[in-house]
Amino acid sequence: MAYEDHELSIVITDNEEIKKMNRIYRNMDRPTNVLAFPMLDPEDIPSAPGTAAGENHAPPLLGDIVISMETAAKEAETASISLDERISQLMVHGILHLVGYDHEQGEDKARHMEEKSLELIRLIEPNPDLEIF
Repeated sequence: MAYEDHELSIVITDNEEIKKMNRIYRNMDRPTNVLAFPMLDPEDIPSAPGTAAGENHAPPLLGDIVISMETAAKEAETASISLDERISQLMVHGILHLVGYDHEQGEDKARHMEEKSLELIRLIEPNPDLEIF
């Protein structure tokens, strides 16, 4: 599937706000590092480019990604990586959720998502040793 001509929003927040969202939308009363809120069913996304950008319409919104800067900073420190690297990991993770990947639906899907995450991280991060966690 092609995801050209689509938008997404990224919200950077703190643990207090992401905890509220996690409680409301996932019934988990704790902060988390990243949440993803898809706006389109991946099956509805066109496989050919050019449907939105050239038609004087706003591109479809793929979804929202919300990242807790507090949690990301702690995780970066624990992993001995930069905060920028951790934010890249979380953004990739969130984007993959927006396009239909779900690591919580079994080992095979989790492995597939991890492989795709690593592939994408290798494209955007200069650190060749950066892994997904």
